[in-house]
Amino acid sequence: GNYNVLQPTGLTADITKADLQVTGVSAQNKVYDTNTTAALSGAATVSALSSDVVSATGVGVGQFADKNVGTGKGVTVTGYTLTGGDAGNYNVLQPTGLTADITKADLQVAGVSAQNKVYDATTSATLTGVATVTGLSGDTVSATGAGAGQFANKNVGAGKAVTVTGYTLTGTDAGNYNVLQPTGLTADITKA
Repeated sequence: GNYNVLQPTGLTADITKADLQVTGVSAQNKVYDTNTTAALSGAATVSALSSDVVSATGVGVGQFADKNVGTGKGVTVTGYTLTGGDAGNYNVLQPTGLTADITKADLQVAGVSAQNKVYDATTSATLTGVATVTGLSGDTVSATGAGAGQFANKNVGAGKAVTVTGYTLTGTDAGNYNVLQPTGLTADITKA
């Protein structure tokens, strides 16, 4: 009872920023286009502590790790920031756990034509020319295989449609493409 208590004085400590995760964003699937850009959708949101005034702003940019076709590929995000009266109390954490697919692009085989023939009781059609493809943006891909042409039936006719099978793709980037066989080919079968 003979004393006045004096509370401790001269004490200091730091208040460091709290982490604030951006959510509400997802990555979109895309068709192979030789780049790693991933489109994002949704509205970027944050949930600040208590009644703090803070929201997400900025333009999010999504990136795949590489350009190649794949399912459930990880997407990293940059570009979001924080705004609002209490934004200075937080570190922004970009969206995490995003995945999307890159599906194969179609690649049309060109450079092939069908030859007219004399009726021979078969539907086979002879093909000529050199099968070629043009990959996107300098990709290394080319056509290979032995193309086989077929008329719809064996009968004589002019400008008969010829369907083609047998061409495949080869090259470093071939796995990023679906091969489309030559289309629009026609030829005549004349009477024997």
